[in-house]
Amino acid sequence: MAEELSKAYFIQVIEDLIPWIEDRKEYFTDLDSAIGDGDHGINLSIGFREVASHLDEWKADNVAGLYKNVGKALLDKVGGSAGPLYGSFFMKFGVPVKKKGPDEGVTGDEFVEMMDKAISIIQKRGKSTTGEKTMNDTLMPALDALKAAHAAGDDIKTAMGKAVEAGKAGLESTRDMIATKGRAMRLGERAVGHLDPGAASTAEMLEIFYKDMPDA
Repeated sequence: MAEELSKAYFIQVIEDLIPWIEDRKEYFTDLDSAIGDGDHGINLSIGFREVASHLDEWKADNVAGLYKNVGKALLDKVGGSAGPLYGSFFMKFGVPVKKKGPDEGVTGDEFVEMMDKAISIIQKRGKSTTGEKTMNDTLMPALDALKAAHAAGDDIKTAMGKAVEAGKAGLESTRDMIATKGRAMRLGERAVGHLDPGAASTAEMLEIFYKDMPDA
């Protein structure tokens, strides 16, 4: 499809992620306190504060360069498992469009490829799949829905909306899971009844990618 997302859109997503994590850090930390180390929201907040301090200088880069810098900042500053996973997501996100010029946008086809690359690296680095009470329970259903809707002819915002809904359903499914990865694994059945914090934060992150998209 020839539809295009401008570079301004990709900048706006990062600009909106910065206050988002400040607003939601206590919620994500509370989720993590129930089944993990209790630092998920705090760690993401530290990472995105670092992003905020450099964002203006990164805006001169192309989309791939911008997101690579965001990813590196998160990788360097965010503790726990969130650092490598979120960092990898953003670093890989721009790879399919790394040859674009500094002011070029991205087609719908390219955006789907970017999400594929970013989500696939999380699955690979986390050595996990769906059903294990991780962020993959949000991200993998979201990616499947995005690909299917786009392949069926939906415009990119409609397709991304379907991805968000699939991701939310995946998030909710983590409530009844026994964790088989990460710190929550040690709790066994005591983790049942709690949402996975990584699945929760990535579900909201995807929603920002969706809401910032211009209407078709």
